[in-house]
Amino acid sequence: MFDIIAIACNNFWMQSKVIRIGLIGAGYMGKAHAVAMNAVGAVFDTALRPVLEMICTTTEAGAARHARQFGFARSTADWRQLVDDPNIDAVIIASPQDTHCAIALRAFERGKPVFCEKPLGLNLGESRLMVAAAEKSGQAHMTGFNYIRTPASQLAHQMISAGEIGDITYFRGEHTEDFLADKNSPATWRTEGRSQGAMGDLAPHMINGAYRLAGPIRSLIADIETVHERRPSPEGPKAVTNDDQAHMLCRFESGAMGSLFISRVATGRKMGYSYDIYGTKGAIRFDGEDQNAVWLYEMSGRGDRQGFTKILTGPEHPDYKAFCLGPGHGTGYQDQIIIEARDFLKAIETGQAVWPTFHDGLLVNRIVEAAFVSQAERRWVNVGDF
Repeated sequence: MFDIIAIACNNFWMQSKVIRIGLIGAGYMGKAHAVAMNAVGAVFDTALRPVLEMICTTTEAGAARHARQFGFARSTADWRQLVDDPNIDAVIIASPQDTHCAIALRAFERGKPVFCEKPLGLNLGESRLMVAAAEKSGQAHMTGFNYIRTPASQLAHQMISAGEIGDITYFRGEHTEDFLADKNSPATWRTEGRSQGAMGDLAPHMINGAYRLAGPIRSLIADIETVHERRPSPEGPKAVTNDDQAHMLCRFESGAMGSLFISRVATGRKMGYSYDIYGTKGAIRFDGEDQNAVWLYEMSGRGDRQGFTKILTGPEHPDYKAFCLGPGHGTGYQDQIIIEARDFLKAIETGQAVWPTFHDGLLVNRIVEAAFVSQAERRWVNVGDF
């Protein structure tokens, strides 16, 4: 019996290639990426099969604890040790934004593919350095924008690309949550530093979604504010040094109008990643709190039958069947990360870029930078100037 199992295992590994993963960061996203790399081979039958080789966190004890929890063979508190290790084939960056640039540059110097969580760099300058290093290295590189990967949003992209709603005339997008809506919520790392504010934390997801669905943004005017300027802390009231919400009016390169609303103080909203897209032949609606459905309106229908139709995602839609054979049963947040893992492995395997690359992360940083300049100067700005 064991001989039969051994033969089967040998045949499997002859057809698949092991890739040893190094993960930096063990928080919310670090855990999600660890789970995804454990699951992706079984879900998508990938040619590359990840092995969790090493994890890095800020302390040796914490790293060892997370290695045991997530299933990594080794651990370290020094990200340089992980990146330099010859037994690490690919690097996933899920650490704070101010670490992204240095880690990515060193990984590319070592000839290793990199997956980096959004936002790409701490600022536009860092992101440009990261893109240049990625392109010079020739290694696979991806930025983590998971929400746009739901089967429903992938379907929306397909319908738009196929011309089903005609030419887009207006795009309304938002990413709204309420985790800091209560003014008495204490000050934390989230309330310090521009990259941790709503524009650094939530806005990149919807900006990326707008690019994917409606195309590049040509110009914008932004209004950005801190709603709760001070929050309680053990030392007393503490100033909030970043933004709570923002509103942008924009024009797309296509000529379509648009608006984006970003908020972490939107009372009652838990996962308000949503959009309305109006076209010359129809319209599409999506709400992240009902992420397994997309609403489609077609002008071509009978006048007395016109209205939005709810389409429940199922096995016929992008990436759904790998998780579930039942229409309407749905996929979840973790599944989005597994889809990302599949795409990253495919990019490494084929040597072909898979969207969204570091360049797509840079495009998002340009919009964020343009928005802050618009806010400071109280005027419309051209994205091409950034």
